[in-house]
Amino acid sequence: MDQSHSPQNRKSPRSHLFMKATLESGGREQVVRLRNLSAEGALVEGDQLPVEGTELLFRRDGLSVPGRIAWTAEGRAGIAFAQALEPEIVLRHVPQPKPRPPMASRRPPVRSSELSEGERRYAQEWVFRNPGDPPARGR
Repeated sequence: MDQSHSPQNRKSPRSHLFMKATLESGGREQVVRLRNLSAEGALVEGDQLPVEGTELLFRRDGLSVPGRIAWTAEGRAGIAFAQALEPEIVLRHVPQPKPRPPMASRRPPVRSSELSEGERRYAQEWVFRNPGDPPARGR
C-alpha cells in the first residue's frame, strides 16, 4: 500500500474538519465531506470518488484550488494541491472549536485529605449497592 498519505510523510499539519466541499472534474461536480485540510492538500470522503491521478478543482466556501487525487481507499481520497496555500487561507476555512461547557459531576471530589463521615458512608453505599439501584441521597 502506498504510504504517501501517512502522517509521517506530511509536510504541514492538518486541521481536522467535517464540512462540505466540492470536487469539479471533467465537467462534473461532486459534493464531498472535507475531513481535513492543510496547505498542501485535503482529505475528503464520498461515494464514487475520482480515481488516483485525476486532475480536479477543489472548492470550499470561496476557496478554489487546482489539484489532483493522490490516493483513494475505502470511500476516502487524498487531494494534493497544485501549489501550497498560504497558512492564513487555510485558517480562514477552519472553524474555531466551540468552547465546551464544564461538566457537572455528582460524585464526591477526590482529595488528599480525609473524607467526612457522610462522604465515607456515601462512598461505601455507592460501592456496595446493587447495580440497578441508584445511590442513596441525603444521608
